[in-house]
Amino acid sequence: MAGHSKFKNIQFRKSAQDKKRSSLFGKLAREITAAARIAPEPVNNPRLRTAIAAARAQNMPNDNIERAIRRSSEADADSYESVRYEGFAPGGVGVIVEALTNNRNRAAGEIRAIFGKHGGALGEPGSVAFMFEHLGAVAYAGGGEEDAMLEAAIEAGASDYEMDGEEWAFFCPPDLLHELEAALEARFGAAASARLVWRPSNLVSVGEENAPALLRLLDVLDDNEDVQQVYANFDMSDEVMSRGLEEASR
Repeated sequence: MAGHSKFKNIQFRKSAQDKKRSSLFGKLAREITAAARIAPEPVNNPRLRTAIAAARAQNMPNDNIERAIRRSSEADADSYESVRYEGFAPGGVGVIVEALTNNRNRAAGEIRAIFGKHGGALGEPGSVAFMFEHLGAVAYAGGGEEDAMLEAAIEAGASDYEMDGEEWAFFCPPDLLHELEAALEARFGAAASARLVWRPSNLVSVGEENAPALLRLLDVLDDNEDVQQVYANFDMSDEVMSRGLEEASR
């Protein structure tokens, strides 16, 4: 099991700024509503438990969470469909976009336009996914001693982990996600998040030339209301990322 973390570079998600919070809550509520349509009780619905945990990790008010659950049973509630898009960003970086939409054609058109406008290209299904592993991931911000957390995670089926300071991400086969989450929660309390992710099998090094365009593309994708998660297989130094983010925001 490898312990060095590149997770912040692999899974691109900008920090929750105040001006983005309503958009973030909207995405979280959409996932809760979609999950609750399967079964409205979290105890019988692992997807809903995961969605609620993600919302609470972002300090989403309980009223918002309960309203999103109630929304799933309303006659006029939108029916959301999970869709995955794959494409290429500047510098040859592979990108996977997971969306939850009530209009597949609209979402596809918007995602394609974003890639095209920002120096990328939307690919066919399977054109990028082979460069990633589909895994369960349970994340903690602190929680326990390193040896104890590793032992508990391995016993529960974790196959790998990454660590950055006191932030941990434990990985497992997709079908073991909720078993791993439950085992770690019993020892160390609720996880910061527990969900399926796309983890790159290899990374593409990105330098000064392509950093701004890449980061701008990922930022615009992340802003799209249908987009839930964005993954990219890039590696970038902190210095290059800092300068790239500054230029991308202009």
